Order: sequence, then C-alpha cells, then structure tokens
Amino acid sequence: METTALQQRVDTSDLELKVRSMYRDVALNPKGEYHFEMGRRLAEKLGYDKKDLDNIPPASIESFAGVGYFFDLAGIKEGEKVLDLGSGSGMDAFIAALKTGRTSYVTGVDMTDEQLDKANRLVEDFNLDNITFVKGKIEQLDFDDAAFDVVISNGVINLCPEKGKVFAEIARVLKPGGGRMAISDIVSERQLPGNIVCNSTLWASCIGGAAQENNYKTMIENSGMQIVMIKPNSAYGFISKSARGATEQYGVKSISLLASRV
Repeated sequence: METTALQQRVDTSDLELKVRSMYRDVALNPKGEYHFEMGRRLAEKLGYDKKDLDNIPPASIESFAGVGYFFDLAGIKEGEKVLDLGSGSGMDAFIAALKTGRTSYVTGVDMTDEQLDKANRLVEDFNLDNITFVKGKIEQLDFDDAAFDVVISNGVINLCPEKGKVFAEIARVLKPGGGRMAISDIVSERQLPGNIVCNSTLWASCIGGAAQENNYKTMIENSGMQIVMIKPNSAYGFISKSARGATEQYGVKSISLLASRV
C-alpha cells in the first residue's frame, strides 16, 4: 500500500509549499523556534560521533534537523558512492564524505533552494571536491540504475506523500547485491486520523506524513529491498505541545532502518 486514502487527499501543492517554507527557514534561521530540535546538541544526543562533527563545516550542523542516527547501520566504506536524499544543508553528506574518502563521491538531493545554496557554498568554502548537491525530488531521481552503493536519508521520507515511489527509486539507483539503504524517519504505531493527515502544516513538521510502521515496512519490501535491521531512536522527541500530543496518542516516533537491495 503506497499511501492511505487519507494521505491521498492531502493537498500536495500546499504541502510542497509548506515544506519548502519550513526548510527555507531552517537554512536561513537555524536559531528559530520549530516543532523539532536542531543543531549540534541534537546531533550529539542522537549518537553522532563528536570527531566526525568536528571535521565538517559547522554551518551545516547548525541547520541539522534530522530525527536519528544511521551511520552505524550504513557501514560506509572508502570508495563507495553515496546518495543523500533530502540533504538539506549537508551535514550527513559531509560526514558520509569523510567515510568514502577522496576516491569516491557523495551526492545530495534537495528541493529547497536555500538549503542547496547553503550546502554548495560550504562545499566551495571548504574545498570539498568529492561532494555535489543537486536540486530534485526524491520520488523522481535523475540518476542511472545501480549508480550508488548506499542511499541515506534523515527525517525526509515522511514528508513525501508518495513513499512507495521513493522506495522504488531508491531500489532502482542502488547496486544489486550489496547496495543498501540506511535511513532515519518518523513513523507511527497507529494510523493517524484525517484531521492530522490532511493538515499540510503538520506534514511539514514531520508529523502528518508519518506512515503506520507496518505499512512503511511493506512499502520498502514491495520496492525490492529486504529489511535487515530496525532500531528505535528513543533520544529523539518533538518539542511543541501539538507534536508531543501526537506522539503520545498515536505512537509517532523515530526509527533508523537498514535495508539491502535484493
């Protein structure tokens, strides 16, 4: 099941505008007030290695709004090609590039101009020639089949109404027999009701688009990937009253997940 009937009724044009607006603000005003935590304090709380954070552009960390840690699952090796979906200001992409080394490359995809501008400016400022950030939508990737060894994403797939298409595209661009997806995302234990799912503001805040966990796993398996491991990110939590309410009532939560390309 790609989307529920309720998710199909969400105004996708309004949703896209809300998401772009939210993450434009995240790029330009990282010290603003949001439904979620941001920055280095969040990254360390989620489990990011302090040495990795010390070795990437600090401005990429200040706009970090991820929901979990997955590099322990990804096992990125030197020379591997990595794709970061919804790369934002680039924190995860910069960390991935530390692990691939100069012999390979990392590509980030994002649809928000301000995030891309910030990430590309950091690439230039720090002379990082093995990272590229490009504009695009994660449900329609402009890459060849089997182009990447690893696909990563942090708190972004929940923002897309067509999650089944996202997972199908990930499976397509991953190399069979060794290609893998390592992601963190927001899911729910129970199906969210219509007043939450059809609210584009709550989607943009990483709440309204949370798929029910079993449906989420089914979409991954239907795409041609096999789930290897799932772990809860208990350190992650929303901070606004409305977001905490959804967490308590419907089991909205963060997980990290590793899947292999069949």
